[in-house]
Amino acid sequence: MKSVSDLRVQIFADGADKASMLELYRQPHIKGFTTNPTLMRATGVTDYQGFALDMLANIQDRPISFEVFADEEPEMEEQARHIAAWGKNVFVKIPVMNTNGKPTYDLVRHLSGEGIQLNVTALLTLEQVRSVCAVLQAPAYVSVFAGRIADTGRDPVPLMREAVAMVNEVNAQLIWASPRELLNVFQADEIGCHVITATADVLKKLPLVGKDLHEFSQETVQMFRKDAVQSGYSLPTERQRISLVTRH
Repeated sequence: MKSVSDLRVQIFADGADKASMLELYRQPHIKGFTTNPTLMRATGVTDYQGFALDMLANIQDRPISFEVFADEEPEMEEQARHIAAWGKNVFVKIPVMNTNGKPTYDLVRHLSGEGIQLNVTALLTLEQVRSVCAVLQAPAYVSVFAGRIADTGRDPVPLMREAVAMVNEVNAQLIWASPRELLNVFQADEIGCHVITATADVLKKLPLVGKDLHEFSQETVQMFRKDAVQSGYSLPTERQRISLVTRH
């Protein structure tokens, strides 16, 4: 089994908690960062630009993606230019469509043609991957939400394998986004995916890679026993059960 240091796939941390991001930044196996408005809202971020600039003051040598949140293309383009100006390591996240389902391919073509580094996000189909790849010119990430594909009962691996081949034809890297378990990191690595993003709850499992399964089994049993004891759980003894029966 591969160790974390042997993996070819780059691991990006996905989140919006400053302390967690800076702790992960100190770990050499974390090669970049992504975030989005939903993650930022969940951690209580109220100043979008203030948070972004604060993180960029601390993280200057690894790619970091920030997303536009407008829904109409003129405003999306304006926000994209604004975000791109924050730093050379910034990638602007552009959703593959707006909330009405209108594709953003023309906007992606326009921005990429001007050299703006993009992270085209929220893709779930090969048709979307093909269409995005057709308009990319500047370095970019193509972010396919493999975890959400899996949530529908579909195996994302075959789709992601085909997506890798498409993205390899252009100046871009494929992101395996929204993984649900650590196994996805190894699946992404096996098919040659360039990047996988992971939230802190997935990343904290990295020390388990290669762990002895017998030892892990014993630790699991110990956990159950410890929690039962600390909770003060008890069941009546046979004598107590007999006493309860005779009373009634």
